[in-house]
Amino acid sequence: MGPLTEAARGALAARMADVVGRAHVVSEPSELLVYECDGLTHGRTRPALVVLPGSTAEVAEVVKAARAAGAPIVPRGAGTGLSGGARPVPGCVVVSLARMTRILGVDLENGTVRVEPGVINLDVTRAVAGAGWYYAPDPSSQGVCTIGGNVAENSGGAHCLKYGFTTNHVLAARLVLDDGLVLDVGGTAADAPGYDLLAPLVGSEGMLGIVTEVTLRLLRKPETTRTFLAIFPSSDEAGDAVSQIIAAGILPAAIEMMDSLAIQAAKAATGLDWPEDCALLLMDADGPAPEVEHVHRRASEIARACGARAVQVPRDEAERQLMWKGRKSAFAAVGRISPNYLVEDGVIPRSEIASVLREIGRLAAEAGLRVANVFHAGDGNLHPLVLYDARNPGEEERAAHLGGDILRLCIRVGGSITGEHGVGAEKAAYMAEQFTPEDLDTMMKVRCAFDGGALFNPGKVFPTPRLCGEKPGPYEPHPVERAGLAERW
Repeated sequence: MGPLTEAARGALAARMADVVGRAHVVSEPSELLVYECDGLTHGRTRPALVVLPGSTAEVAEVVKAARAAGAPIVPRGAGTGLSGGARPVPGCVVVSLARMTRILGVDLENGTVRVEPGVINLDVTRAVAGAGWYYAPDPSSQGVCTIGGNVAENSGGAHCLKYGFTTNHVLAARLVLDDGLVLDVGGTAADAPGYDLLAPLVGSEGMLGIVTEVTLRLLRKPETTRTFLAIFPSSDEAGDAVSQIIAAGILPAAIEMMDSLAIQAAKAATGLDWPEDCALLLMDADGPAPEVEHVHRRASEIARACGARAVQVPRDEAERQLMWKGRKSAFAAVGRISPNYLVEDGVIPRSEIASVLREIGRLAAEAGLRVANVFHAGDGNLHPLVLYDARNPGEEERAAHLGGDILRLCIRVGGSITGEHGVGAEKAAYMAEQFTPEDLDTMMKVRCAFDGGALFNPGKVFPTPRLCGEKPGPYEPHPVERAGLAERW
């Protein structure tokens, strides 16, 4: 695989137009600009083409055409990812699933729904809410992100503490492999015989195939949901409260944490009347009313014992929704207090929250930058937002290095470089710091079992020979990936 000549690009565009219709092939340079990156804007690559198929059959023909032309494929959902997973590679065809937005079937008797990959996360709940059901994974971007992207990244959200990540709610999937073969994996049976091929698919970041249908598990809406806000003098006390709440054997549906900078941003965006010189824990308890009352009472008691200044309960549903709006808008709201920012995504043991936040503060001061912290505290999934101004020479590079130092810190305390945003292009260089060469080779062999020629999303996830903190350079395949390329091409 290599860059397409202009003649080859034109021929491929014509072939794709035969499959999906001319209106669904993007080839003009000015129109390709919007596909140069996803939600991580630090690196940009212009694709050769963008194709928007409308069915599984069209996806299969698109894959065959790209393979015949020697062009790599980068699958794309809504483009809201934050790790560069949907960033094009040179000479690639971006396959956007934005047209595949149908809810194909709802089976409330068995608590499932079958959807195409372009369906918006929140639209799944909207489709079944009237009958008292909902879809549990709730990324902050759930109003715009798609199920296909959620499957690719194994997305979580605030309520994954109690209800788990996307992988816990995907029952089956249909995908197109690198030769255009359509494969169904998983099923609604409790335990199907044979290998669990669904497990490596969820969280595979578009490297195994293109998902064209997903069967999801639905949950009944909880009888009662109660939200409460605990206000602490600092992140030390708030972090201690999180550890003690979980250690006490009670399980809130969500425990979210915001520090002073994140609070400032949320207030600027929403008008919330929150204090700023503090750290906040926003918690949900849901389920049967007696359980909710017990969780709320015990979590509030523990929060006060850990130094909470106050524990507030919203006056009504409107105020409750505003509180959650403040938390879920935090990433975008940071734009109110900084012209640029880098979103990191690491995981640490809950017991290390206070010490890790102190160390992040020290690293930020050393780098001459600010970091706003907002994260899923209940399961230790940090989202440090590194604030910088790209107009100042060298500041973007310092931000990237600081982000890398935070990821290394997560590894040192026994955590991970990603909890839900994926590795993508941004974190590939750090994989070798978390895993051994043997680990990485084994992972790559699993990838190559599905996609032996590395047709899908090449150059992502697995480390390439570049220094940590450097901007991604030209795509250089992993050794196992290179062997597959040589065999196929």
